[in-house]
Amino acid sequence: MRTVFILLFTCVFCSMAEIGYSHESKVQNQQQLKKQITGTIVDGKGEPIIGANIIEEGTTNGTITDIDGQFSLNVTDNATIKVSYIGYLEQIINTAGRTTFDLTLQEDTKSLEELVVIGYGTQKQATITGAISTLEGKELTAVPTANLTNSLAGKIPGLVVMTRSGEPGSDGSTLRIRGANTLGDNSPLVVVDGISNRDLQRLDPNDIESITVLKDASAAIYGSKAANGVILVTTKRGQQGKPQVQFSYNEGRSMPTVIPKSIDSATYLEVLNEISVYQGQAPKYSNEEIENYRKGGDPWLYPNTDWFAETFKSSAPQRNANLSISGGQNYLTYFVSVGTTFQDAIYKNSATNYKQQNIRVNLDGKLNDYVSYGVDMSALFQNRNYPTRSAGDIFNMLRRGKPNMHAYWPNGMNGPDIEYGNNPVVITTNQTGYDRNKRTDLLLGANVEVKLPWVKGLSFRGNAAVDNRYINDKLWQIPWYLYSWDGTSYDSGGEPILVEGKKGFVDPQLTQEMGQNKNITLNGLINYEQTFNEDHNFKALLGMERYSGDYMNFSAFRKNYVSPALDELFAGGDAEKDNNGSSSVEERMNYFGRVNYDYQNKYLLEFVWRYDGSFIFPEEGRFGFFPGVSLGWRISEEPFWGGLKNTVDYMKIRGSWGQTGNDRIDAYQYLSSFGYVTGSTNIYVFNGNVESKMLQELRIPNRNVTWEVANQSNIGFDAQMFDGKLGLNADYFYNLRSNILWTRNASVPGSTGLTLPRENIGEVENQGFEFVISYRNQLSDLGYNISLNLNFNKNKILFWDETPGIPEYQQSTGRPMNASLYYNAIGIFRDADHLASYPHWGGARPGDVIFEDVNKDGVIDGLDRVRSEKTDLPTHVGGLNLGLDYKNFYMNLFFQWATGAVRYDYYEMQGEAGNYLKRDVEGRWTTDNIDAVKPRIWNRYFEYWRSNANTYWLHNANYLRLKNLEIGYNVPQSLTRKVYLQGATIYFTGTNFLTFTGIKDFDPETTSPTAYPLNKVYNIGVLLTF
Repeated sequence: MRTVFILLFTCVFCSMAEIGYSHESKVQNQQQLKKQITGTIVDGKGEPIIGANIIEEGTTNGTITDIDGQFSLNVTDNATIKVSYIGYLEQIINTAGRTTFDLTLQEDTKSLEELVVIGYGTQKQATITGAISTLEGKELTAVPTANLTNSLAGKIPGLVVMTRSGEPGSDGSTLRIRGANTLGDNSPLVVVDGISNRDLQRLDPNDIESITVLKDASAAIYGSKAANGVILVTTKRGQQGKPQVQFSYNEGRSMPTVIPKSIDSATYLEVLNEISVYQGQAPKYSNEEIENYRKGGDPWLYPNTDWFAETFKSSAPQRNANLSISGGQNYLTYFVSVGTTFQDAIYKNSATNYKQQNIRVNLDGKLNDYVSYGVDMSALFQNRNYPTRSAGDIFNMLRRGKPNMHAYWPNGMNGPDIEYGNNPVVITTNQTGYDRNKRTDLLLGANVEVKLPWVKGLSFRGNAAVDNRYINDKLWQIPWYLYSWDGTSYDSGGEPILVEGKKGFVDPQLTQEMGQNKNITLNGLINYEQTFNEDHNFKALLGMERYSGDYMNFSAFRKNYVSPALDELFAGGDAEKDNNGSSSVEERMNYFGRVNYDYQNKYLLEFVWRYDGSFIFPEEGRFGFFPGVSLGWRISEEPFWGGLKNTVDYMKIRGSWGQTGNDRIDAYQYLSSFGYVTGSTNIYVFNGNVESKMLQELRIPNRNVTWEVANQSNIGFDAQMFDGKLGLNADYFYNLRSNILWTRNASVPGSTGLTLPRENIGEVENQGFEFVISYRNQLSDLGYNISLNLNFNKNKILFWDETPGIPEYQQSTGRPMNASLYYNAIGIFRDADHLASYPHWGGARPGDVIFEDVNKDGVIDGLDRVRSEKTDLPTHVGGLNLGLDYKNFYMNLFFQWATGAVRYDYYEMQGEAGNYLKRDVEGRWTTDNIDAVKPRIWNRYFEYWRSNANTYWLHNANYLRLKNLEIGYNVPQSLTRKVYLQGATIYFTGTNFLTFTGIKDFDPETTSPTAYPLNKVYNIGVLLTF
């Protein structure tokens, strides 16, 4: 029903737009037209440009080129026409004395006059003085992923993208601008169409015009939420001209980038026999029994189960579709888009999938030459369907699945219980119930801009936005059934007798939660722009903004259901039911401004500021001031550049310094916190037969809590050479984060139930560089482009309150944030003599891992742990794009890589509790292989080198990916025009196509062996333009 509504809405709106266009054209024709002009518009290759706009300046009279690049338009005598098309340089032509025009549009390669979106406005690329990177929306549509953040990896200099999971609906990437800068929240601020705190992940790539990243003092205009950088997203707007309709569809198959390889049944039993020997017991399995498992003659008695193969299908489907219409006249332009996404999981009979529908309507209009307005409306409907257990639980079950146990019995019945009622081939389905999460986002924005005719360059703009999110989560848990066999019982027909076992809850139970989040943003802007004496360019912005948030949720729990057919709250029993709810509000008031000045577009100055007020802090410290200043010098405009301009067309040196704030901490820390405490510290008040819990103070207040401050410095240059074919950009940055909220290493007795307040004591520095080089060229029918971006950054803690008395090599100060402590693994004990020659853990034996005696005291204990110099965050990331086009064919390859991160590759419950990875068994230490570099086999986590973090399991997480491969064909216009199409493209894409890494069995980006794996995706798609 929702899809039908969307399609009907779109068709009606387009019809109205077409009627409006036709009516306006007729009026103009009747009143003003005096002559007819005709012509043809082609590109640099001589190919017709379809859909180029031809507008008579100062009027709403216009048209677009047809499938042959031709146009016809009636204009007034001596009219001036403007010819434009996206990606090409605009042309202004006087028609006086002419009626025929054959025009060639040149591709816009330099883009120095291109407007780049910045905070609360736009600015020419040539005069930008900050560290700002921009990505065009068309680069995102080439990577058809269900989550937009996954398309950004390696594409934007300074943006670190880490994808930790590929689970449908939960596959978003973690974004870090120039790495990590604080001990707290490192997430950047996301601004969509000028409105803060909107969601980036689920935006439709087809709706995006551009993404801009503010990485230095340029972000100061966003104040208290900009300390970690700002991501500005601009969605598409309508362009003047006849309606243009685009339809895109792609369908693909996804599969894990890597699946762990486990050992078979026979090998597993041999390993268990080794464990028995190590434990001083006789082997559990005879050679004959092991051989029967190896031969697998009787599938009932001697299974050889690959749990991953039994649980996963070979691939899962996904698809995306989008329909958009844009166009309009001088008085009104529009962009309307409708999209849908489906993503299935890799489980067989999967209960996991993600569905999304999105609608966007962007309107821009003019009341007259001085008053314009805009209205933006969007809706996002998300449905996430999961089994009753999380992906982490499911992959833990897969690790614990033993190869000598059945997933399914040979007759197709569910297999037995692994442990606690778990069997992943059942848990991944709807047999245990469901977990459904629904999200509905309704976003509305409006703006009005007024230009004052009596003050040239002065304008006022007002913006208002109301964002609503509605949440409806429903967890329905029902009993499920597994079947066991004792191995000896058969029926009269000789078939094994399976015994049914009821697992999970005795009766169904339901947990349901509903919530609503409402955010309101209001801002007013005053803009002034003027040029004095032709050389002095001045631009100023002054604004204020108010933000409010209102959040509420309600939850209820019921059990004792009579039937699993009634999954509603009313059908649950009255006993043991529970209801709960909460609400919260937040407010922010901000004042901000920006001043730009340049002399002859050569000497550039920008000053930005923001005065931020946040509900987070006490009244006396509620406001903070955050300034930023940047300078630029377009050295290529100097007379002395002279002959160099023939080679280096453009060179700009720039530098910046600024402060931004961070208030992403728990609110109201300046107040005491009270609540109910469970456990031995409960305090009860007795009143006759009534017993009730009493509110208890949980946290001591900190009346001095204040802003975390980021001091950001940046120096860089931008250059273009060989008529814009070669581009170079480089930046060095230094960020000093101070006043980080952190806990002192003092304590109070646990019996008090009190927690000491965090204080603004932490200090962290982060520095690094970014480098981008690109080249593009056209050789007759062959075009090619290459771009490379390199990013390096490293952070370290300058101060936090270290635990007194710990040795320097264990301190966090001077090392990266989130660096862990490990014992240094320096080898394997070969034999008893080797064991006796070096300090070791109590109970160690030959084949165990050797821990280094770091402090040389002859004892292995906690003082021998060493703080690592690396974390799971890479210090170097990069991307390489190679593009090639020949006539109607094109190909793009995008490589992405990351180095400097580590992964603790720990596969926990093995031995009697689960299977082993092949890599750990092959080449292991045995009495016949004492020179092995791998330890002996182990059972669960009983060995000290399994239960204590050590570097044997710590691996470099460096990787190189062929992140995206795209091959496409633009259907010749001689064919498309026969079916009334302006254009058609057919393409194939592959995402995460190839991965090269030293890590086996797991993807290097994931940080847990129980995470849902990342996906490689193969897609075919089509793009049609009508």
